[in-house]
Amino acid sequence: MSPAAYLTAPDDGTIAPWAVVASLPFAPEIVLPTVRHFQDVYPQVAGQYCLRCSFNLSFSNEVDADVGWTSPYHFGINLGPVVLMCENYRSGLLWRLMRACPCIVTGLRRAGFRDGWL
Repeated sequence: MSPAAYLTAPDDGTIAPWAVVASLPFAPEIVLPTVRHFQDVYPQVAGQYCLRCSFNLSFSNEVDADVGWTSPYHFGINLGPVVLMCENYRSGLLWRLMRACPCIVTGLRRAGFRDGWL
């Protein structure tokens, strides 16, 4: 599938809560209430360790068709960005480290990035 096809592909209603949390440093005023909403309104999304990797309320569940589908799994590849962005929101550590790395700064400038913290 071409990249343009993904832009026009139908949305099947699947939500990835980990992707919402990974946006925490960029939009905490949206992310924090959204995560609270997931936990309050859709308790099946909260797993033993963290939020499930995805859910879709419009897709029928084999056990209870009214509940929708929730992934039974936790994937480490999803949790990596969550942990990093939670720490970044808390302390700004990752962005400070990135800004202090000459290779990253040089690479971003060579790629054409300007303004902002550069």
